[in-house]
Amino acid sequence: MISEEKKRVLDLFARGRKLYKLMQFEEAQKYFAQALKVDPDDGPSKVYLARCKHYIESPPPEDWDGVFVMTSK
Repeated sequence: MISEEKKRVLDLFARGRKLYKLMQFEEAQKYFAQALKVDPDDGPSKVYLARCKHYIESPPPEDWDGVFVMTSK
């Protein structure tokens, strides 16, 4: 059975992911940050929050397909 806390994290993550795909990175990062307030160890939210910050600083091209391309190791 999934806890109420985990359901909340999943809901926040899903909302953030939808905005991320729409290239609304500033709004999306708010949801990932909220998810991390509920569960500071949520790996996917950490990853997407970092990606949002990256894309806010360096936006992807208009024809972006949602794929994150790693440029350094």
